[in-house]
Amino acid sequence: MGGAYQGGSVYRMSAAGVVKIIYSFDGTHGSSPYGPVVQGSDNLLYGTAVTGGSVNGGGVVFKMTTAGKITVLHQFDSTSLTDGYAPVAGLVAATDGNFYGSTDQGSGGGAARLGVLFKITKTGTYSVLYRFDYTHGATPYSTAVQHTNGNVYGTTYEGGVENGGVFYRLALGLKPFVFLMTNSGTAGQTIQILGTGLSGATSVKFGSGSATFSVVSDTYITAVVPAKGTTGSVTVTAPAGTYTSSKTFKVVPVISSFAPTSGPVGTPVILTGSGFLGATKVTFGGVKATVFSVISATQITATVPIGAKTGSVAVTTPGGTASKGKFTVS
Repeated sequence: MGGAYQGGSVYRMSAAGVVKIIYSFDGTHGSSPYGPVVQGSDNLLYGTAVTGGSVNGGGVVFKMTTAGKITVLHQFDSTSLTDGYAPVAGLVAATDGNFYGSTDQGSGGGAARLGVLFKITKTGTYSVLYRFDYTHGATPYSTAVQHTNGNVYGTTYEGGVENGGVFYRLALGLKPFVFLMTNSGTAGQTIQILGTGLSGATSVKFGSGSATFSVVSDTYITAVVPAKGTTGSVTVTAPAGTYTSSKTFKVVPVISSFAPTSGPVGTPVILTGSGFLGATKVTFGGVKATVFSVISATQITATVPIGAKTGSVAVTTPGGTASKGKFTVS
């Protein structure tokens, strides 16, 4: 509810609790979103609205930028006997890059309106995967989740043997993967990893860097981000094969020191820290160095450039930007 048109909204909230509305639903682009939004690998937000749209008000699937620009990907028809409508639950952003969801109402068991499970791509290609038939559940309300074994699991509010609802599995044929509890960190930081069949694991890598790790259980590993780790997928090699993380891990650079701390244009400066592999930029007081060399994951040499200003020294890598202290241009 609420928003500029009383149709609900998408909002963001800071850690301090400051709320900003980024989009108010207007009916045409959907109304009454019950489920959460989920962020896709393209950094866009994807979600559902229970009602609204321009096809008999059956609700929509949408994508949205974090600035609030909305695109309707699919419109549900509340009069259709072949499609679902009223998507109460949100979407699952699965490891194949597609999204999976459900509708509370719609085709199931012939003319019975018990809901469906559907698949939709980032560009809006839509298909019904399963029509609930009451025996296997009906009216799914809650947002499903993808297990690290690749399958999607969810619940329904009604149906089943005693009409108490069911817990279901949707087998999509997707490969097992590992799930990172943290998606960024610095060298030396311990990361928690969830998966399946992890007992006997022989290797954990952050990008191209091998990590020290500890197998806690068949579904849980802790690993230390290695000094030579690079931004990219985390891979775990276990007896059943190699599992790849569902999201990219960013190795954040750190500058611990640099020397010398002052000098004229043309002075060579040695930066010491971690996470330097793949560095794309070094700056002195915000001015980009035209000459620098990544010696190792822990060391960079850079030449103070023409126009450099007294200020912090910064390094940018695919994992982020780190800055340190003050270099005085003399």
